[in-house]
Amino acid sequence: MLPARYYNITMKHEDNWAAYKMLIQELLRHPQVRAMDQHIHHNSITTLEHCLSVSYLSYRLSEKLGLDSKAVARGALLHDLYLYDWHKIKPPEGLHGFTHPGIALRNASGLFQLSRLEADIISKHMWPLTLRPPRYRESLLVCLVDKYCALLEVFHTRRKIRLESFKFALTSSNRT
Repeated sequence: MLPARYYNITMKHEDNWAAYKMLIQELLRHPQVRAMDQHIHHNSITTLEHCLSVSYLSYRLSEKLGLDSKAVARGALLHDLYLYDWHKIKPPEGLHGFTHPGIALRNASGLFQLSRLEADIISKHMWPLTLRPPRYRESLLVCLVDKYCALLEVFHTRRKIRLESFKFALTSSNRT
């Protein structure tokens, strides 16, 4: 379960939240996706908490912008699926900030069938560190939302989290 802290993702429109949960439930059922909750991402925020925040905020924005919200929700949830504590383990490919998008893409594509758009979202979310710019507007959106969420986490800018909804998404994913 996720601890009660950080993002306030208020569900003004329960239909949006229900639709979002339907898009990510398959992913949240997978033990390796859930394993992201075992690794700290920024300060005391786990990688899973970070990815859920990036995913939901990106999803809501993509709906408003008329973008592919399914690919955005899925790609953003998997964008940091590197499954190690980057504070302690240095990947053999090089520095974490430069290499983890490729590691996350390998892990995600080994577990799930990804669209080209979802793959681009995962592999380009660290641009400009990853030199190649995002190919799609959806990828750029997730890239920017990721940086926004990371800044909130790093600088301890707290917003209330409506965590019972995240907990429900996580626990209900195990039931089927």
